[in-house]
Amino acid sequence: MKINSVSLMVSAVRRSQYPIDQLPEFLLVGRSNVGKSSFINTLICRKNYARTSSKPGKTQTLNFYLVNEEFYFVDVPGYGFAMVNKNLKKKFGMMIEEYLENRENLKLVFMLIDFRHKPTEDDVLMYNFLKHYNIPLKVVAMKVDKVTKNNRDKNVKQIIKVLNMQDENELILFSSITKVGKQEVYNELDKLLINNVN
Repeated sequence: MKINSVSLMVSAVRRSQYPIDQLPEFLLVGRSNVGKSSFINTLICRKNYARTSSKPGKTQTLNFYLVNEEFYFVDVPGYGFAMVNKNLKKKFGMMIEEYLENRENLKLVFMLIDFRHKPTEDDVLMYNFLKHYNIPLKVVAMKVDKVTKNNRDKNVKQIIKVLNMQDENELILFSSITKVGKQEVYNELDKLLINNVN
């Protein structure tokens, strides 16, 4: 996959604001500060296109990034954000749920987790939610470069166990520093985009 163009088309808080062009969409979910902006920037080969922040809960809308005039990355507010009040948390939760339950052109969810740590309770809830609604997903373990090669197998097994993953192929190890996993994500996108054309 070659990225030729990217533009932030819509920042939405409700369904009526979503794009209406019916292009395939790939949703990015994960707890705040897991590295969603870095993930997007790595994939679109831009340094600071999606803004990274040291403040959790910075993203407060569903951001639709149009890529190659062909598909959207949809970035949503991080879950488990400590700096946001309960009313906002509830609002964000409803916003994401509305999208997940009603969006027909959603092709795949990339669920980002931190490879250095055991999946959180929020990670488990999100994983189970996606499974419950039979939404296709890939779990992307971020910051792989921060874990020594000797410990990687142990961390992979821990993720599979905690999330109760039935298919190890659901897991992609990723690093925005070394670009590990980037081609694997591209392969997933290509596969689904080709199927969409057919």
